[in-house]
Amino acid sequence: MLSVTPLIQSGEFGILAVFSSDEQLSNIRHILENYVSLPFSTETIPGAIMEAVLAYVRDGQVLKTYDFVDVIQTDLKIGWQVKSTKAATPVTWKRAKIANALELIDASNKSASGLQSLGDSIINFCNTHAHESMELYGLDKIGYSRLILNKNLTVTYIERVLCSKDAPNIFDPANYVWKWSLPKKTIAKEQLPALHGINIQTKKKDWAWHGLGENQLHFSGENQWWPPAEGTQAVSFKFPEPDKRMSLEDLLEMLSSYKS
Repeated sequence: MLSVTPLIQSGEFGILAVFSSDEQLSNIRHILENYVSLPFSTETIPGAIMEAVLAYVRDGQVLKTYDFVDVIQTDLKIGWQVKSTKAATPVTWKRAKIANALELIDASNKSASGLQSLGDSIINFCNTHAHESMELYGLDKIGYSRLILNKNLTVTYIERVLCSKDAPNIFDPANYVWKWSLPKKTIAKEQLPALHGINIQTKKKDWAWHGLGENQLHFSGENQWWPPAEGTQAVSFKFPEPDKRMSLEDLLEMLSSYKS
């Protein structure tokens, strides 16, 4: 587990509310380990489960909305966006329905400046979505609660700070250049081009916006947030072997014991 001691030493007390304590991280791991030991669990952990676990451990509330934050803790004025996917699966950030999308898309096909304007509008859309949740729920800070399901059946849970009232933007539009992908042909149909956002520093694709289809916005650059990273906490565990899972019979016997 990565320590938050440097943050304390540097005097950044405010962001510590976003991070779970060592005991809370241990509780999160323990609950998830028990969940994957259930007979009906699979090699995935749904986001809804992770949201419920975080809310339980942090004494928060799960929001069943399409707002940027999924869990809030009103006393501490913090919220979290929660994601749980396999390591190789790009995170679906949101369905990004951009205002004036048709005009911006048309301009993007005519000039480099038009292309950049469309990309900038996507990044600004992401930042604005976080700002709206911060204002709506009276939050001072928003954190990121992330469950990563690795190929070797190891599960890693990490936390980090995304934004705050003092630093409200998660992303900087100046960090990306944009280009349309080439259409892909499959046996069934031709896939529409996606708008790719290339990270200027890493030269890698961080974003893919499917604005010619269902407006899905995928954030593949999210893996740059994974440990090791300054100020990030992490705990890991492994999925149990099949013979180590609770049997269905044992589960039913346990549940029957709770009858009133």
